[in-house]
Amino acid sequence: MLVLVAPGQGAQTPGFLTDWLALPGAADRVAAWSDAIGLDLAHFGTKADADEIRDTSVAQPLLVAAGILSAAALGDISEIGPGVVAGHSVGEITAAAFAGVLDDTAALTLVRRRGLAMAEAAAVTETGMSALLGGDPEVSVAHLERLGLTPANVNGAGQIVAAGTMEQLAALNEDKPEGVRKVVPLKVAGAFHTHHMAPAVDKLAEAAKTLMPADPKVTYVSNKDGQAVASGAEVLERLVGQVANPVRWDRCMETFKELGVTALIEVCPGGTLTGLAKRALPGVKTLALKSPADLDAARELVAEHAQA
Repeated sequence: MLVLVAPGQGAQTPGFLTDWLALPGAADRVAAWSDAIGLDLAHFGTKADADEIRDTSVAQPLLVAAGILSAAALGDISEIGPGVVAGHSVGEITAAAFAGVLDDTAALTLVRRRGLAMAEAAAVTETGMSALLGGDPEVSVAHLERLGLTPANVNGAGQIVAAGTMEQLAALNEDKPEGVRKVVPLKVAGAFHTHHMAPAVDKLAEAAKTLMPADPKVTYVSNKDGQAVASGAEVLERLVGQVANPVRWDRCMETFKELGVTALIEVCPGGTLTGLAKRALPGVKTLALKSPADLDAARELVAEHAQA
């Protein structure tokens, strides 16, 4: 069984969309999305520097567009035949498009509103996120909570990301949990998936009211608790609430294992989730779509592991 996954914010790098836009029809498709959401995706995906694409309001729609575009280069979802789809953080919206819960334009419209709302919420207080390297997850989570920090991403394979104010993160750097080797600041613009994002939830809820979600056509696994969600309305409700709640990618990977997943393809800009899967899902074949040069290998994996 194949799972198709989409990465979250921080996976983007300058120029990462360039080669994808050279594929037949890709530039026209991206231009249409850009017009629909009022953001020049081609510019930001090819010419913008790292600081420009770090902007939450830019990064999020750019990542969803890249994920949809790279998956489309593999073929129609019904032809690719993933048994399962999931995304990390903003990648959940990409996965909702894969599952047919939202069409491409609706997904990009929603993520544009999400990025703007989260950027606005992040501007209220100076906040950030840091990754903890090493240590026992249970010990680390308890330590973070004592410092007033949120374990915003529990990613599995021993990886936890803390989020909170810059003062709280500075305290963490001086007072690491037992066993943690290093605390690494992440290049994100706020404390995502924490109470700091509560104002964004309300705005996203308003945006969601204009959408008409369909039920997933394949198994959709949610960041909230790693559970499969069969209702389109519930998927949309979870997408809204997840903005201010921790990502439980560890539980998503546990569900992949329970469902019998044998291969994982991470759409562009791939790498982060395949790295986690290699450590947490031994025996599962993984492939990251970093450029169109990876498409042939991905098609071979699809042929071997996709649903009949």
